[in-house]
Amino acid sequence: MKAIENEKIRIINVDSPANLAGRALDIFVNQAKDAITARGVFYVAISGGSTPKALFELIGQTEESKFLPWNRIHLFWVDERCVGLDSESCNYRLAAKTFLSKIMMPAKNIHRIEGENPDYVAAAGNYEETIRKVFSLDLTQLPKFDLIILGMGSDGHIGSLLPNSYALFDTEDLVSVVYQINGLDRITLTHPVFCAAAHLLVLISGSEKAEIVKDVFHGEPDEVKYPVHTLWPILDKVTWLIDSDAGKYL
Repeated sequence: MKAIENEKIRIINVDSPANLAGRALDIFVNQAKDAITARGVFYVAISGGSTPKALFELIGQTEESKFLPWNRIHLFWVDERCVGLDSESCNYRLAAKTFLSKIMMPAKNIHRIEGENPDYVAAAGNYEETIRKVFSLDLTQLPKFDLIILGMGSDGHIGSLLPNSYALFDTEDLVSVVYQINGLDRITLTHPVFCAAAHLLVLISGSEKAEIVKDVFHGEPDEVKYPVHTLWPILDKVTWLIDSDAGKYL
């Protein structure tokens, strides 16, 4: 079966990056309110990158999101580059600048990855320990995030699950280190964590993503070549927000 023919795929097409960010904000706010109403807490993990940036800016600017009960929200990161906190490549820095500095969120509810730690294995272990503590998990359990927000790279990666990387095959850990020959090393949540989430939102924007969008949705699933295909077993929990430039070949 071709991927695009799968009846479980839920794609929302929007006509511009601005409208993509607006729809993403609506989903974020509604998911937060629903989770807090149902259980008193909202667990969310966010990604970095250029596409989520517009969403983060709206979170920091919009009254409805600024007045969410942030004391009942726990914020995590999907992945982080192994850089200092002052680096433009730091995912935490992006969130801090765009919205964390503008909302009333307790510091104890902000759970970042220590990308600045030169001991990457220790940083990954610390993050996994934090997740287990916040979710009250034993060593056999997976966290169930209410919402995980992802982008998709032009090579089909999500989070820092890069093509052909060891992290793709790591099913034992919640958090894995991704070493790169060229580029920045990274720390990422593993795909079992993605698959255990209640909902996932994938944001895809820009004409430079059009070819990969076509290949991902029209080709046969190949998790090693296109890590985004690790989501195919749980497509019923995934919403794809794709703007007209990225989706022009669908």
